[in-house]
Amino acid sequence: MAQATPVARHSVAVVGGGQAGLSISWYLANSGIDHVVLEKERAGQAWRAERWDTFCLVTPNWQCQLPGFPYRGPDPHGFMLRDEIVKYLDDFIASFNPPLREGVTVRSVRSDALHGFTLDATDGVHVADQVVIAAGGYQIPIIPRCAERLPADIVQIQSSAYRNPDMLPAGAVLVVGSGQSGCQIAEDLHLAGRKVHLCVGDAPRVARRYRGKDVVEWLHLMGYYDIPVHEHPLREGVRDKTNHYVTGRDGGRDIDLRQRALEGMELYGRLLDVSGNKLGLDDDLKQCLDQADQVSESIKTSIDGFIRKQGVSAPEEPRYRPVWTPPQERTELDYRAAGITSIVWCIGFRTDYSWIDLPVFNGRGQPAHVRGVTPVPGVYFLGLPWLYTWGSGRFSGVARDAEYLAEHIKARVGLAPGESRSVVNEAAIGS
Repeated sequence: MAQATPVARHSVAVVGGGQAGLSISWYLANSGIDHVVLEKERAGQAWRAERWDTFCLVTPNWQCQLPGFPYRGPDPHGFMLRDEIVKYLDDFIASFNPPLREGVTVRSVRSDALHGFTLDATDGVHVADQVVIAAGGYQIPIIPRCAERLPADIVQIQSSAYRNPDMLPAGAVLVVGSGQSGCQIAEDLHLAGRKVHLCVGDAPRVARRYRGKDVVEWLHLMGYYDIPVHEHPLREGVRDKTNHYVTGRDGGRDIDLRQRALEGMELYGRLLDVSGNKLGLDDDLKQCLDQADQVSESIKTSIDGFIRKQGVSAPEEPRYRPVWTPPQERTELDYRAAGITSIVWCIGFRTDYSWIDLPVFNGRGQPAHVRGVTPVPGVYFLGLPWLYTWGSGRFSGVARDAEYLAEHIKARVGLAPGESRSVVNEAAIGS
C-alpha cells in the first residue's frame, strides 16, 4: 500500500497542548528548533472544559512556575479559580506564540525508517525526527461495571462532566470516591444545600495550614518537591498513590469529612456492588477516615522535626482531634429510600495509549522511561504524575522536566547546552 504523502516535516512533534506540551514548546522555541504542537481540542482543554464552576487550585499561586512565566498576580498565597487558571495559561501562550495546531487529533505514531517518526493525524500525515508525548495520563473516565445495573432514571456523570449542583436533578446525590475531585465535589454540593451521600476510599488527606504556614510552603522549604522518584521511599510506586485531599476554596482550608458528617453529609465505606435498589458497601469507613487523619498528622510530625532541626521560629499549634466517629458501619444503602436521584463518579481515569505504536511500555502497559526519556531514541514522555518529582504533572514542576527533555532533544540535533539555532523553521512539505 502506498504511503501517504506527509503534509509537514518537523524536527520535533509535540502531541498535547496542555501545560506540559506548551512548556516544552517554550524551550524548543527559545532554542530555535523547528517543531509543532498538535492538540486535539483547544490548548489547556482540561482546564477549560473538564472542571466545575467553583474549581480552584489546591496549591498556592506562587507554585505556578511555567517556563519564563511565573505567577505575577496580586495574591501569590491564594488559589486561582478555574477562569483565572485559563487566563494564566492563555497569557503564557500569548507570551511566545507557540506553533500550535488546535483541533488536530493524532490517530497513530510509529517509527518510520525514512522519516524518523510518522504521525497520522486528522489534518494529514506529519513526520518528525523526534516526538514528545505530552497527552497526559487521564484519558478515559473510570465508571465501574456495576453501574450498568442502575436504572436509567438515576442520572450518572463522571467528575470531569460535573459543573455545578443545578445541573443535577432534584434529590439526594451520591458521590463515589474521596480523592481531591470527590471530596471537593461533595463539598460543593453540600455547601449548596444538597443532601450528599459520599462513599469514601483510601485517599489520604493533608492539613491546609500548620504552625503559621501553608503546609505546601513547609514541604517546599523541606525540599520535598525536589525529591526525584528514584529517591522516594516508594520509588515508582508513588505514581500509583492517590493525591491528598485539601482545598483552596474560601481562601484555602482543610477538608474535614468528619465535620461534614456532623453537618448532615452521609459517609460510607467503599462502594462494592449494586443489587436491585441496594448498594453493597464495605465496612471500612472508620479505617479510611483514621488512615487519612494519620497521614495528615504524620506530615505535621515531619514539619515539627524540620522546625526543631532548623531552629525555625513558628507558633505552636494543637494537633487535630476527630470531631465525629462513625456510630456503626453501614454495609448497605437503599438508594431509593435515601432519595438518591444522581451519582457523580469520582474514581479516576485510565490511560489510552492505543494510538502509540512504539515499544515504549513496560509490562504493566505504562510508559517505560527515565525522567521522560524512553528506550526508543527520540521519543519522550512529559507531564505524567511523578515523571521525575511531585510537581512533574503540575504548574510547579513541569518546566524542570521540559527543560531536561529539551536538552536531550538539542543534543540529538547537534546543539550544545545553551546553544540555539539561527534558523527556526525548516521547510514544510506540502503545507
